[in-house]
Amino acid sequence: MKNIFPYRLRSARKMAGLSMQNLADNMDNLVSKQAINKYEKGSMLPDSKVLIKLAEVLKVKVDLFFRDPTVNFKNINFRKRSKLSVKEESSIKEKAIDFLERYMEIENLLGINASFILPVKKRKISSHEDIEDTALELRNAWDLGLNPVPNVIEMLEERGVKVYELSAPDAFDGLSSWVEDIPVIVINQNYDPIRKRFTVLHELGHLLLDFEKNEEHKKLEKYCYAFAGAFLIPKTVFIREFGEHRTRISIPELIDVKEYFGISVQALMMRAQALNVLPESKIKEFFIMVRSNGLQDEKAWGEYKGKEESSRFSQLVYRAASEEIISLSKAAALNNISLSEFRTQFEKV
Repeated sequence: MKNIFPYRLRSARKMAGLSMQNLADNMDNLVSKQAINKYEKGSMLPDSKVLIKLAEVLKVKVDLFFRDPTVNFKNINFRKRSKLSVKEESSIKEKAIDFLERYMEIENLLGINASFILPVKKRKISSHEDIEDTALELRNAWDLGLNPVPNVIEMLEERGVKVYELSAPDAFDGLSSWVEDIPVIVINQNYDPIRKRFTVLHELGHLLLDFEKNEEHKKLEKYCYAFAGAFLIPKTVFIREFGEHRTRISIPELIDVKEYFGISVQALMMRAQALNVLPESKIKEFFIMVRSNGLQDEKAWGEYKGKEESSRFSQLVYRAASEEIISLSKAAALNNISLSEFRTQFEKV
């Protein structure tokens, strides 16, 4: 306990987005900020009453404080639409680590090999042509053909990518990292399915594409955006839908493709630019129109009705509980919910 508890307490506090003083203030005068500091340094341990209260305030199970740490993220890559605070960034990272630890634990209990094998040879990305080729190769290697992918997150999880959705501030789009040989992607649960599809593939680009050393960040982002678009609607399909060269593309045409392929109208226009289907002047004209009319959310431009989520982790927990590999109490802890809540869900299944 002495070695594990300080790490786990610090992690749980960061997940909750609390400072030491915030935590102490919510402890009903049981402990001070100085005591919290000593707990996290490992120079003092709490009694059982304080331990239970810490778990209650931090909204975690008591057994979390005794669980051996098994995950270490490396090369974590955040994308931001606006500035995330250090506290918010830290909370997201710790939640992702906690989820991945629980995910890996249930796979280990079920004897599932969680390793990921890259199905295509890495190529150095130095042009949009490289992006197009890589996206198509990956689709072919995964036997996806040229049709729309109904559920991108589920498809990736079936192929060894761990995807975690969490409720986060609007400033957070996604992060990606490798944990040993496992690719991990974290995205904002609050976004619509089209945004999730594009974000998860953008993050996949960060993980799988091999860029030139010291490539500038802005260019990397453009390449990853292009990869997401190329994966969702390959070049041959885009040209089949819109033609090889156009002077303009109507909004109804774009909406039809958006609703079928699950890619935004704005991303389709970026595809038209990357593939030289439309003149540059028309692309600029379009995005000026979008900004000046406040159409960035595209609510006026149709709706993609597909589902974009994965239930793989929960299904593995239900499976282990059904086979009595784990107790219902353990299953509830892995799902990070109360035993009564898990019992209710489990009986429905």
